Amino acid sequence: MAEWWRGSVTYQVYPRSFQDDNGDGVGDLKGITRRLDHIAALGCDCVWLSPIFKSPMKDMGYDVSDYKDVDPVFGTLEDFDALVARAHALGLKVIIDQVLNHCSDQHPFFAESRKDRTNPKADWFIWQDPRPDGTPPNNWLSVFGGPAWQWDARRKQYYMHSFLPEQPELNFRNPEVVDYMEGVLRFWLDRGVDGFRFDTVNYFYKDALLRDDAADYRVKKEPEGNPYGMQYHLFSKNQPENLLWMERIRRILDDYPDRASVGEMGESHHAIAMMGQYTAPGRLHQCYSFEMMGYDYSAEFFRTRISDFFKGAPEGWPMWAFSNHDVVRHASRWAKHGVSQDAIAKQAGALLLSFEGSICLWQGEEIGQTDTQLDFEELTDPQGINFWPEPIGRDNTRTPMVWDDSANGGFSTATPWLPVKAPQLARNVAAQDGAQGSVLEHYRAMLAFRKASALKDGKTTFLDTPEPILAFTRGDLLCVFNLSPEGRSLGVEGVASPVGPSLGGVLQGAKLSLAPNAAVFLPVTGTLSVSG
Repeated sequence: MAEWWRGSVTYQVYPRSFQDDNGDGVGDLKGITRRLDHIAALGCDCVWLSPIFKSPMKDMGYDVSDYKDVDPVFGTLEDFDALVARAHALGLKVIIDQVLNHCSDQHPFFAESRKDRTNPKADWFIWQDPRPDGTPPNNWLSVFGGPAWQWDARRKQYYMHSFLPEQPELNFRNPEVVDYMEGVLRFWLDRGVDGFRFDTVNYFYKDALLRDDAADYRVKKEPEGNPYGMQYHLFSKNQPENLLWMERIRRILDDYPDRASVGEMGESHHAIAMMGQYTAPGRLHQCYSFEMMGYDYSAEFFRTRISDFFKGAPEGWPMWAFSNHDVVRHASRWAKHGVSQDAIAKQAGALLLSFEGSICLWQGEEIGQTDTQLDFEELTDPQGINFWPEPIGRDNTRTPMVWDDSANGGFSTATPWLPVKAPQLARNVAAQDGAQGSVLEHYRAMLAFRKASALKDGKTTFLDTPEPILAFTRGDLLCVFNLSPEGRSLGVEGVASPVGPSLGGVLQGAKLSLAPNAAVFLPVTGTLSVSG
């Protein structure tokens, strides 16, 4: 199917937390395979698997020690093949995470590289001499705290790491590294995957001169919980050579029919513009950022992010997401904007699935799942541990998927790697399956409506409406959202009564009454007029 990814809905699976089939408390590939029917019944087009490769698990698989094999905690390559076959039988595509910017310090390549300065892998990582006073070569910081440089006594040099010291950065200025990574991509493409999600897609190349990053031009009144946010990362990432690597990735994918790519734009300054830049013709198919994963829930916010993208990159393509494995779940983040937890969960689902572009759902948001409150002793995430108590770490969103109200939510017969607590247990798939008005049934209805309407490929035109009302047309549909826990009304002409999985909207003559957290879809039948 040509360009199946355009307007598609991808479901992100965190393998450790989806379904444990072998009873060790950690999710696995066989468990995912057994639960693929849930994703297909939801109406998604694609499954994204977070890393499944061999790893010491210092960063839960984002520290790869073998790019061409499955970690035993998840299963085997044969289990992976069976998962892909089952997904394809259900009409689902499968994309897998590729963490190519950095690997584990346990990877054989790094073990060889650090031996001395003359071995065959000596230049495969970013090594640098200390300054005369012994300090690191520049002021670059690690996302996980401290300098982005780790001293290695074997080589008497520093190596760079944007994340943990156990995640050394590969040197993409070495053509041998790029050639090797092309081989990794082809290995999995030959195995039948439908594409890739690229981790930290704007991090691959660093400034050749290793110049210091500047202070953030957005002046801070007080230090941030994580000092990484106090810099403007002009040189430690976002280099123009990244785009040449994107173009090579696209050429690789173009050698295989019906494959697709999506990049994670880890950037807090110009993320929307960079999403467009990275998805220009001949580069990635799609790109997402963390722009919609914050606490803003205003009409202006959503309107400007979407309009800015398509204005700046008319030939690019976004993937929009409200949550993922790195952030607080949106049902928790935006709770104060909802009259109830179900109301904000359902409205957010309707809102996201109405956006022009592709969509990514994070496992559990289809049941309105919230973040789990964890004690310090329960944490496994190095980011959460390093910055306790703020910013909130990532374990809170990564707790196991809740399938029923049995012990551990049906996730495992053993003690799970992260706990399933009572508030999460109360929101489970079995209890919502077939239940009229449940978050799950609303998501199913919205996904079906998106596929059958202009929400999949219609162009967006935003209307001038006052806060907290967001209104736009997608083709022949008017979409109206009351982003508040209080009722509102809007004057509307040229439309018919609400259709599809509309929430809390009543049209009487030219007046549209909007309940708290309403999400309303109205067919445009004539000359459209909207007044606040």
